[in-house]
Amino acid sequence: MSELSIGQLAAKADVNPSTLRYYESIGLLPNTDRKNGQRRYSESLLERITFIKIAQHTGFTIPEIAVLLEGFETIPTSDRWEEMAREKRAQLEEKKKQINSMIQILDDGLKCKCLTWSECFDKIKTTGTCS
Repeated sequence: MSELSIGQLAAKADVNPSTLRYYESIGLLPNTDRKNGQRRYSESLLERITFIKIAQHTGFTIPEIAVLLEGFETIPTSDRWEEMAREKRAQLEEKKKQINSMIQILDDGLKCKCLTWSECFDKIKTTGTCS
């Protein structure tokens, strides 16, 4: 597998080089070899970086991400990992319900011809829809 400079890996992962240095400093990425003073990364780290980005975008904290990464790489699924994963999954399901509710409100609003929210709300209460 080819080795990439920090700039090359950052570009492929769609992050700033400073993000990679930060991930490395807090242990989310392994310390990398240096050649002529420059960091060299395995291209295989792209999958790990993608996982970190997805986890962050969906509400996982850095410590939670560290637990998830350690759980996958060093030991079989542990009780601690399972507990955290179940809790986070429940949080994400709740967030998903809230997002779906907001999408429905927006979709209804796009069909609505009312001049005010209260007029629309009254129609929804009486007829179940506003159109």
